[in-house]
Amino acid sequence: MSTKGVLNIRESLVIEVPEADFGKRLDRAVSEAMPDISRNVASSLIKNGNITIDDEIKKPGHRVKAGDLISVNIPFPTPASFDPEPIPIDLIYEDDDLIVLNKPPGLVIHPAPGHPSGTLANGLLHRFPGIFDIGGTQRPGIVHRLDKDTSGVMIVAKTSLAHERLSEKFKNREIKKIYTALVHYEMKAESGEILLPIGRHKIHRKKMSTVSRKTRRAVTLWKVRDIFHGASLLELNLKTGRTHQIRVHCAAIGHPVAGDATYGVGGKKKNINPLLELIQRQMLHAWKISFQHPRTMEPLFFQAPIPDDMNDLIGKLENQKKSDHDIFEKPNP
Repeated sequence: MSTKGVLNIRESLVIEVPEADFGKRLDRAVSEAMPDISRNVASSLIKNGNITIDDEIKKPGHRVKAGDLISVNIPFPTPASFDPEPIPIDLIYEDDDLIVLNKPPGLVIHPAPGHPSGTLANGLLHRFPGIFDIGGTQRPGIVHRLDKDTSGVMIVAKTSLAHERLSEKFKNREIKKIYTALVHYEMKAESGEILLPIGRHKIHRKKMSTVSRKTRRAVTLWKVRDIFHGASLLELNLKTGRTHQIRVHCAAIGHPVAGDATYGVGGKKKNINPLLELIQRQMLHAWKISFQHPRTMEPLFFQAPIPDDMNDLIGKLENQKKSDHDIFEKPNP
């Protein structure tokens, strides 16, 4: 048996293939049994000899049988290279313990496959070199994240104490986050609550879903800030913090976030406002955040202005609404 990829193992476990998985590809069987491992990652682990069946190396497309014993050896991740880069950072607040910033859309939080540099972490290390080992070298100072194309307010720790206490506050839901999103179609009520559990999608492992086999409780409160032709501007309050929660929940109730390439309207483009078809990223913004200072316990509140592209789109929708209203109200000659 080859052991080319099984050095420096972080975790080892054995999966017994159930009857229901008979005939599935090996990479799919592993990714479905282990939601934290995508099918692509499973495939790479198989090719490197980290995943075997009955101690034999197989190909990712090998069809498993009921009763097969799949051995999975998960190696420690290869340390990413965090080189400081002069990336602009829009600071909202800074003290000796923490930083609050306004993340622009399109900025990845930290290096990862496909994004080896040009991330927020690279910019933070350039401006604040002292945080290089705060919370571990993989995500220096970062205690929470936003998706690449989501903009808005973020907290970064400058000390180990702040990182530990802020991480605990996020874990215990003691940090209040308010988002604003532009979604497709006009809401029929002024406010509401979405109580749908979220888990890894059964087929598309990089997506989340409300109908997954393994889900966790997820709660989103929403209220309407404005209604446009074929669109609504929402204020959203997260009571839980699941991956892609707002995007998944809005799509699940039939109002996907405008510009969302993953959970958007897809091929169902009936009654779409033409203005929303030109968007290049999801119109989701982390608007406000409030929490207790990790050292002084002073209550803090911050908000990030809506970015230009989202603001411009809202302005066009407002003008469209006024134009429609004028046409409707104008008496016949």
